[in-house]
Amino acid sequence: MATTSPNDRDEPLREPEFAATDELLRDDVRRLGALVGDVLAEQGSPALLDEVEGVRRAAIARREAGEPVDALAEQLSRVPLADAEALVRAFAAYFGAINLAERVHRIRRRRDYQRTGDGPQPGGLEAVLAQLRDDGVPLDEVRALLGRMRIEPVFTAHPTEAIRRTLLEKERDIVRRLVADIDRGRTPDERATDLERIRQALTAAWQTSEAPPTRPTVIDEMEHVGFYLGDVLYRVLPAYYRTFAEALEKVYGAPAELPVLLQFGTWVGGDMDGNPNVGADTILATLAAQRAQVLGCYRHDLRRLMTILTQTEDRVAIDPAVPARIAHYRELLPDAGRRLKPRQADMVYRQLLEMMAARLSATGRGHASGYADARGFIADLELIDASLARGRGEHAGRYALQRVLLRARSFGFHLAALDLRQDSAVHDAAVAALRGEPDWPERAVEARTADLHGWIGGTAPAAPEAAGAAATLAVFRAVRDARQRYGEHAFGPYIISMSRNAADALAVLALARVAGCVEDGEVPLDVAPLFETVDDLDAAPAVMRALFDDPVYRGHLAARGGRQTVMLGYSDSAKDGGLLASRWALQRTQVELTALAREAGVRIVFFHGRGGSVSRGGGKTGKAIIAAPRGSVDGSLRVTEQGEVIHRKYGIRALALRNLEQATGAVLRASLRPRPPEPREGRWRELMSGLAARSRAHYRALVHERDGFVDYFRAATPIDVIERLQIGSRPSRRRDGGVGNLRAIPWVFAWSQNRSGLTGWYGVGTALAEGIERNGLDEMVALARDWPFFASAIDDVEMLLAKSDLAIFERYSLLAGEAHAAFFADIAGEFARTRDAILAIKRRDQILADDYRLRLSIRLRNPYVDPISLLQVELLRRWRAGGSADDPTLRALIATVNGIAAGIQNTG
Repeated sequence: MATTSPNDRDEPLREPEFAATDELLRDDVRRLGALVGDVLAEQGSPALLDEVEGVRRAAIARREAGEPVDALAEQLSRVPLADAEALVRAFAAYFGAINLAERVHRIRRRRDYQRTGDGPQPGGLEAVLAQLRDDGVPLDEVRALLGRMRIEPVFTAHPTEAIRRTLLEKERDIVRRLVADIDRGRTPDERATDLERIRQALTAAWQTSEAPPTRPTVIDEMEHVGFYLGDVLYRVLPAYYRTFAEALEKVYGAPAELPVLLQFGTWVGGDMDGNPNVGADTILATLAAQRAQVLGCYRHDLRRLMTILTQTEDRVAIDPAVPARIAHYRELLPDAGRRLKPRQADMVYRQLLEMMAARLSATGRGHASGYADARGFIADLELIDASLARGRGEHAGRYALQRVLLRARSFGFHLAALDLRQDSAVHDAAVAALRGEPDWPERAVEARTADLHGWIGGTAPAAPEAAGAAATLAVFRAVRDARQRYGEHAFGPYIISMSRNAADALAVLALARVAGCVEDGEVPLDVAPLFETVDDLDAAPAVMRALFDDPVYRGHLAARGGRQTVMLGYSDSAKDGGLLASRWALQRTQVELTALAREAGVRIVFFHGRGGSVSRGGGKTGKAIIAAPRGSVDGSLRVTEQGEVIHRKYGIRALALRNLEQATGAVLRASLRPRPPEPREGRWRELMSGLAARSRAHYRALVHERDGFVDYFRAATPIDVIERLQIGSRPSRRRDGGVGNLRAIPWVFAWSQNRSGLTGWYGVGTALAEGIERNGLDEMVALARDWPFFASAIDDVEMLLAKSDLAIFERYSLLAGEAHAAFFADIAGEFARTRDAILAIKRRDQILADDYRLRLSIRLRNPYVDPISLLQVELLRRWRAGGSADDPTLRALIATVNGIAAGIQNTG
């Protein structure tokens, strides 16, 4: 390996500036960095460590001096292929350590708030409730909202940073050691042991491939999501309810019995849209696997309760129903009854818990002696809880029992509700096959609606066993059978992608009836249209009005409790029209649908299809909730969690709790005291419509209309590498074609990899600059200051600009040859316009001037991400010159993709 000279390494470099409250973060970064260095020297070689350090210092020096990237790029171009992958992995190991240090520091900051007693942590439940109380919200109003409130994160298999479960477990070990010494209270011997365990985890991680050798199956994806559901959120859930209840009591002075507020959903195994690997079989397999996981969690909890609830009949009062329940279970499960120990016959709670565990095992085997559903298990827990209360058991195990009871009420026997999703075109094809009419999709909507009414009313299709409908009907039959086995809460909504008219929703009801998916005369599924493109969002009010006016559909809604879910697509709308047009279409659609639902007497719930990147609706969830239109939240938050966002938000239990608390607090605030109307809003909406239209036109002129852009995109991004990644079970395209047929995830991911972030800001600069010129800077400043919707969008774009680097992007652009000259100058010009306009509107002289922590986070990572980016450019050049699928250059390229994604975050 080429190394830098000792003189180069001796030059002083400016340290990142840490606030006084972040000194322990600096210490953790240094400690972990030193351990990573030791691992690199031992597992790689001292020369590898020298090379990493030399490149890092060169990257820092380049940024500090504001120099061109050419010299650093030239240095990295000389790295032999045999060394490139090790170098990339080394840099990834360093900022992986930074990621962990920052996440542990967030836990430290929360503890500092709790310890000092100076006031509740901003954004937390106590702080939000205190503000609501001060704003005049009475306790009765809070309680009324809690009765209809639901927070439901929905996990999807959209990986842009797929971390193997074994590596997640090693990360967890490192975090535990860092948290143990979070305030530097460990003894020297304890600290030495901690450091050795951290080094062990880092070494084992270095020796483990970041990705498996084959593309994951749907079940693999389910196991990955299962880590967060079963190992993190299952553990965190009781703490969430305790925190909420304590905040209510502290602020309002009254204890509160909280209903079920928090549940979880998943798309893994049920998202059929464009994925030929998902269907009836994966739906059933996923539900079976989730049931096995949650039953295992309950059995573990019961074993722990057996060691706590050892009360004997001669010492405490015990409800006679408890021994009666044991006697009943002895008859139901005679083998388990014979295994009860005579010496523990007076420990009646323990004996009942033993029999409950046996029933759970029988449930998992599908035996008749098992629980029919979670209600029976919950009833047993409630029986013990009531008996403990009767026998003064508040401090003798009731708290531990109630933790399990809270979990059972939220997770049931299904763990997470499985959403189903399919493209409306698939339903049309199935109906066409059943009717024997190939031209069915081209018929007028009114004619299709009338025919579907007939099917829903009981008219049989012409060809009930048509081959073209078999897979679709099998899905509805799987739903029918699974509901009988796993219960009514096992499924979330049935989501219709590319919803464009009322017939799309009616087709789902018709096909379900043909398949026999009917209970008590009704289809037992919530049908959720998904509106994705800007045009589809604009058409959504007309579609939903047609459904609300349709007597057949209104009958279905009445059977479902008068509650309508509508999913909003952030990804495809931004890919279609750019960020400003997407955000404004989403905002406007929510306003119109909220009013329409109120008029129709329907309760509407918006399901937000957000991704991790700004281009796909990412950003701070709390700010987005507060910025939502008045009346659109109404106690509900249903939002997708995907990609690296899942790991960042839910990888550590304390941070998972904080994220859930912040989301709940924002829902409380938006529902109980939304921002009051302002007389300027009419003017704001008018101004925003103009900005969105101008931004969309400029964005589409490049992305969808300019000749040669698709070829430029494929040359100036690593999309050809991304399409070969073995990180998801779903293809990267819905069908062959240009940008329009590429899924939004690889589209955004590719532009984040080349450090441009183009998908989140292109078109924004032109619109803002013209807005300033036409309306005056003062009005644009007021818009960003006083309108949360616009402020949130501007903040998100600013974050993306901070993570972009046009000097590095130019190196990628040069890969496009002659097309570079045709496109780069326009792109760079728009970047500059966007940056200058945001700085002017915010009246600041640097990006992220008001966000010290994000500035620090980016500053810490840049010295490691920049070299990986430049290595990726060099490796792309080599691989495209004649590489193959089994070329070692491709393996090194894949390492760069994973490294950049982990380094810059918010990527997909």
